Amino acid sequence: MMFSLSENIPALENMKKYPKELYGIGNMELLKRPKVSIVGTRRPSSYTKHFTYMLSQALAKRGVCLVSGVAMGVDAIAHHGAGIDNTIAVVANSLDIRYPTVNRSLIESIEKEGLILSQFPPTFKATPWSFVVRNELVVALGDILIVTEADEKSGSMRSVEFALKMGKKIFVLPQKLDESRGTNKLLADGLAEPIYDIEVFADRYGISPKNDTIKKDDFFYFCQKSPTLDLAIEKFNDRVYEAELEGLIFIENGLIRLV
Repeated sequence: MMFSLSENIPALENMKKYPKELYGIGNMELLKRPKVSIVGTRRPSSYTKHFTYMLSQALAKRGVCLVSGVAMGVDAIAHHGAGIDNTIAVVANSLDIRYPTVNRSLIESIEKEGLILSQFPPTFKATPWSFVVRNELVVALGDILIVTEADEKSGSMRSVEFALKMGKKIFVLPQKLDESRGTNKLLADGLAEPIYDIEVFADRYGISPKNDTIKKDDFFYFCQKSPTLDLAIEKFNDRVYEAELEGLIFIENGLIRLV
């Protein structure tokens, strides 16, 4: 069911103007997670497809929510790689319209398990300018922006402009010299950093637990910081010992570690 978001979202204060209206369907709790925005071409190479998926998956394992625009290509791959329940999709139309139609089933799944957002009231159809509005919101929500592949004149590069104005770090996948000229130019101009190792990059956001059954809740994010046992008990009480018995964490030298 669609709802209107009335509470303030601090990340959106970086936008040129805070959205007058914001509509959502799905899990609002995703807005509280660490978030990374991923954008790119609608026609990615096989190399880009593979590493966009791997990158999204690696970040999601560490509790990072992926934000993208649910378009064909890189956007859809990022949503799938992160897992539908760990993704925020921003659209350029109203939420009563599922566009693009090729991604209809993906959008419906995100509505049920993830979160989908729009700045547009019912019956609004996507226009060239509304995609620009969509792009700014995608960038604003993420702590950083990752562009996995893009031409020099593309919507993804417009997203880069928003990121630069917001002072956000930009990361790209290394590409061949004659491919993805937009991201290669960002590297040449010193405006982006390359991602050479996905696991090392994702480790910036925490530990990838070996036990996939652990719920990514407040306790999970707290343990990502390797807190002291005393602090963990003070905050979560018996949940600490339950997690230890379940094999989700272990205690080492008075510190909590995720398994």
